Amino acid sequence: MVKKRSPYYPDIPLFLILIPFISAFNYYLTYSNVQFNWWFIFTYTLDTLTGYVAWLGARKVILWLDNKTPYVDGFIKRVTVQFLLTTFVGLFIISFLTELSSLIVKGEWAHPSFYSHDLFIISIWFFVINAIYIMIHYYYKWLGTEQKVQIEKEKLKTGFLVKEGKAEIQVPFGEILGFSVEGDFVVLFSENGKQFYLDTTLEKINNRLPEKFFFRLNRQFVVNRNTITGFKKLENGKLGITLTSTGTLPEEIPVSRTKAPTFKRWFRNID
Repeated sequence: MVKKRSPYYPDIPLFLILIPFISAFNYYLTYSNVQFNWWFIFTYTLDTLTGYVAWLGARKVILWLDNKTPYVDGFIKRVTVQFLLTTFVGLFIISFLTELSSLIVKGEWAHPSFYSHDLFIISIWFFVINAIYIMIHYYYKWLGTEQKVQIEKEKLKTGFLVKEGKAEIQVPFGEILGFSVEGDFVVLFSENGKQFYLDTTLEKINNRLPEKFFFRLNRQFVVNRNTITGFKKLENGKLGITLTSTGTLPEEIPVSRTKAPTFKRWFRNID
C-alpha cells in the first residue's frame, strides 16, 4: 500500500528539526543563569517534547481547516481563523502539559510568570508556524498552476484525434465548435461543417480538451469559447448561454445553478 504524502511536505522533517532550535531559543529567553547539567537536559527535553505535541495539534487544525474553510473561500477569513485556532490549541496543549509536569516533578502549579511571560513568547512562534504552512500551501498551488499551463500547452500542439473513413486525422482545437451527445455517440462539430461521431463519453472528451478554450455546459454539450457570444440569467439561478448561429449547435444552452458561478469565472477569465 502506497502511503499518501503530506499535502504540506516537507513540513514533518522541517519541524522535527526546527522545534529543538525553537525550544533552545525559548529556554535562553526564559531562564537566567543557564547551566549545563541534568536539570537543563531534563527541562530542555521536556520543553522540546511539549513543543512537538503542540505543533502536531496545530497541524491537525490546519488539515481540518483545509476541508472546512479552504483558502479559495476567502484568504483573510481562512488565515484569521487558522491563526486563532492553532494558537489556542497549541497554547492549551503547552499549558496543560506544563502544569501536569510541574505537579509531577515539583508538586506545585506552574509559576505565574509562565502565563505572563513564557506563553507570550511561545504565541509568537505560532505566527511563524502558520506563516510557514501558508507559504508551503501557495508554493504547491503555484507549482500546480505551472504544471497545468504546460499540460494545456501540450494539448494545444496536437488537436483532437478523429477517424475519417479509414484514416485518422487531427482536428485543431480552434476549428472545433463543440461536442454534443447524440444517442450512444458524441458528435464533434467542426467549423467547416463536418461532423465526426466518437465512440466515447463526453466526460472523457472533456478531460482531453484545453480548459482555457472549452467548457462543459451540461451533460449534453461541451462548447468552444469562440462559439459563445454571451449569457443571460434564467429562473432559479440558471444561465442561458447564447451561441453563434452554426446550424449544428443550439443557439441557447442552459447551465445549472450549481455550475453557473464556475462558468462565469471561466468566461470572464477569472482564475
